[in-house]
Amino acid sequence: MQLITVGGPPSCGKTSVILKTLKHIVDDGVRVGVVKFDCLSTQDAETFDAAGIPVLTGISANFCPDHYFVTNIEDCFAWGQREKLDLMVSESAGLCNRCAPHIKGFLSVCVLDNLSGVNTPRKVGPMLKTADMVAVTKGDIVSQAEREVFAFRIRQANPKARIQFVNGITGQGAWEISRIWKGAHSADTLEGGRMRFSVPTAVCSYCFGETRIGEEHQQGTVRKIRIPE
Repeated sequence: MQLITVGGPPSCGKTSVILKTLKHIVDDGVRVGVVKFDCLSTQDAETFDAAGIPVLTGISANFCPDHYFVTNIEDCFAWGQREKLDLMVSESAGLCNRCAPHIKGFLSVCVLDNLSGVNTPRKVGPMLKTADMVAVTKGDIVSQAEREVFAFRIRQANPKARIQFVNGITGQGAWEISRIWKGAHSADTLEGGRMRFSVPTAVCSYCFGETRIGEEHQQGTVRKIRIPE
C-alpha cells in the first residue's frame, strides 16, 4: 500500500488539496482512504464520507498531537490494509511548526497558504524542510510577484522539494499532484520505519496536567528563555 503524509498549518487547505487530488486518482480505479489526525475536533470525516472515501479519524485531545501520530500511524497503516486500500493519505493536525509527520521512504507533502505571508516558509520548520512536495494554495488571489516571492522563500527552506500551486476550489493543479502521488513508494508494513525528524522533547510537569505557574511546580525537561540582566 502507498502511504502519503500531508502536513501544514491549520486552515491552509490540506483537506481540499487531498479531496481534489484523490478525485483524479479514484478516477483511475485506485482504491484510496484517509486517516485524519486532529487535536480537539474535526468535521472533515463527513466531507470524505460524502466523497465516498473511507476515513479514519483520530483526536489527540490532551495528548501531544505529534506523539499521538507516531504512536498510532502503524495501526492506521494496518487499518488501511484491512480496508484493502491501494493508497492511504495521512493528514496531520498541523498545529506545531516544530514537528513533521513525515516518514522516511514515503512521499511527504507540505501544504502552505499563499495568503499567510511571504515569510511563512521561514517559520514552518521540519514539516516543510523534510517534505518531498509543497502544495501552495490560494495563489490565485495574490499577485504574480507575491507568488514568486513565496516560492523563493520555499526554495530557501527546502531547495529539493517540488512546488505545485493548486486551487482548492476549482482543483486546478490537483491533476499534476495526483500523478506524483500515483507514483509514490509502496510498502507492506511500517515495521522498522523511522520518522524523518524527531518529535519535541516534552516530559515536564505540564505534560501531566500541572497548571500552576512557578518554578516550584516545574519538573522534568524544562527550558528557560535567556533574558539579559
